This record gives sequence, structure tokens and C-alpha cells, in this order.
Amino acid sequence: VISILHLFSLAPIPQHAFLSYTIPRKPGLLCSVMNPDSLTIPPHTKHDDECADFRTGYPPIEAYETGFLQVSDLHNIYWEQSGNPAGNPVVVLHGGPGGGCPPSYRTYFDPAKYRIIMFDQRGAGQSLPFAELRENTTWDLVSDIEKLRVHLGVEKWVVFGGSWGSTLSLSYSQKHRDRVKALVLRGIFMCRRPELAFFYQEGSSWLFPDAWEKYIAVIPEVERHDMISAYYRRVTDDDPAVRLEAAKAWTTWEMSTSNLIPNEEKIAQGEDPKFAEAFARIETHYFVHGAFMRNDQQLLEDVDKIRDVPCTIVQGRYDVVCPMKSCWDLHRAWPEADVKVVSDAGHSMSEPGIKSELVKACDLYADL
Repeated sequence: VISILHLFSLAPIPQHAFLSYTIPRKPGLLCSVMNPDSLTIPPHTKHDDECADFRTGYPPIEAYETGFLQVSDLHNIYWEQSGNPAGNPVVVLHGGPGGGCPPSYRTYFDPAKYRIIMFDQRGAGQSLPFAELRENTTWDLVSDIEKLRVHLGVEKWVVFGGSWGSTLSLSYSQKHRDRVKALVLRGIFMCRRPELAFFYQEGSSWLFPDAWEKYIAVIPEVERHDMISAYYRRVTDDDPAVRLEAAKAWTTWEMSTSNLIPNEEKIAQGEDPKFAEAFARIETHYFVHGAFMRNDQQLLEDVDKIRDVPCTIVQGRYDVVCPMKSCWDLHRAWPEADVKVVSDAGHSMSEPGIKSELVKACDLYADL
């Protein structure tokens, strides 16, 4: 709401006034909506000098230990630890699938309190073999998480994941409830057909028609009725040139739409041949196979298995990659989880409002 006083003053109207519909509140006070115990909408994003409750994360740190774990005859996954070796263990599940864990993920956790464990899922990042699709399913990854937990001598841990990482976090926690202290989720994605269709077939295309034109240009019109399958055929083609052209276009589409305000640095990441190949190949592989779930509703049907797990969900209101409908469906099935809707954010975990809420959620569970 734009203050009437602004209309009669010479002071410029703050940009965030156009991005947030919430009634102005005291800094840091959450605005309750529908269910005050489980769904909250933080006020518009403010800088540190405006809002004492706003968090920018912790300083960058280096890993104190790295290694590889052979999880099958074929796959070796890269893992690392940072923060406090005696701290509260947290495992970070990256997005994509195929995205890998960059060092910036460490800054979401208090390094004095957390033992931060990150790993690259099968075929992603530094894990080997690179971009491999064989023996690469959701349940292989769930098994890998358990193998890593045992390898590192962790009894129970906090599980942190966004986008595809939220899918994997829910899958893992529903299978291994006894190993989970708490969940911090962001940009809910359950790999259901309507979710995939909205982003890859028609929906987000209405909001980003310029980026959409580049995305569909790679695919002949006769194949555009099923874009995911068309891309999957190309990123698994025998011709490296065909694979690379498709991988870059697929990845650039997601990078172009991940932020409320498009981020040129992120968009350029779509042109990185190595990143794009793993990202596009592994994503399409999972998507054409329905994430290897028994049905579209599996993660919602199995919520009872984790109903008592402390959980914070952070969702960007204008997320077009993983739209809020999925978060809302999970909220309806699991009202006990605390949902934070960031009014001036899209999908990216690095957007200021989303990062602030994630850091606060991790601080909340730091002493479990």
C-alpha cells in the first residue's frame, strides 16, 4: 500500500512499495494470514539500517574437510564439511537435480554452531562420473544421503533443501524420519505433472515471453507439444553439438526466470558448458520419469510420516519456477509446518528476502 502522504510529498516512493501488498508493520513483525500458527508473510524486504530483523547471512568460510564416497560400483559423490566440527549437523541438498553445491551455500548457517555438510548428488558438480544418468534416481540419492550420514558418523541432522532440494528433503525425511531433527525447505517442488507443465510447457511463458522464445527456438514446432521430452531426446543425443545447444537453452530458460528481477550473472551461468550439461541432462532425466515417484501425489500422501518434524518453509510469492501453488498444497496437507511467504521475491535462494528468512530459520534450529 502506497502511503497517501507520499502522494503529497516530494519524497520518492520507495521501490519496495510497488512490490509488496502488505500493510506496513513494525520492522520484523510478521503479518499472519489464514492460519496464524503456520503461515506468515514477512513485511517487504528492508536493508539492515531499516530492519534489525533482516539477515544477510554469515561470512564466507572454507571447508575444513573434503572427500569422495563410493556409493555404488559406478558413482562416487563429492562431499565436504565446514563450520564447527562439533556443531549441530546440517545436510544441504542442492537443487536441479544436477545443480551441485557452490561455496555460497555455507553462508546460510552460523559456522560457530553448525557442522555444515554439503555434497554433489550423482552426476552433478564434482561427483563422478559427470552428468551420468545410469543408476540415478530419487531413491538412489536418498540411499546416498544415508550412506554419507553413516560415513561421517552423524546420528541425526537438520535437512536443508530448496527447489529440487525440497523434493529430495521430503523424500529422504519420509523414508528416514528417525534421522531428521528439523527441515528447512524453500521453493517447494514435488515434481508433479502440473508443476512441470506450468514452467516447461505453458504458464511461465506468459510472464517471460522474451526468454521463452529462446527456449523454444531449439525445438522444431512439431515437437513443441511436449517440450520436456523433446529436450530429453536432445540432451541425450549421440552428437555432442546437439547436446550442448539443447543443454544451454534449457538451463538459460531456468536461470532467466529464477529471480524476481532477472540476474544477468545467473543467466550467464546457462552458457557454462559443464554446468549446463549436467543440469539439463539430469533434470530432464528425472522429469520424464516423474522423479521415480509411485504417483504424482506421493510426497503429499506421505506427509503423516513427518508430521511431527519441526519444519520451516520459505516461499517466494512470485516464484514462477516452483509456483506457490505447490507450497500451498503442502501447507494444506501439513499445516503444522511454518510457512514464510516472501512478498518481493521469486525463486532464487539468493534473493535478499528469501535468504533472510532461510538464515533465520537455520538460526532457529541451530541448538537442536
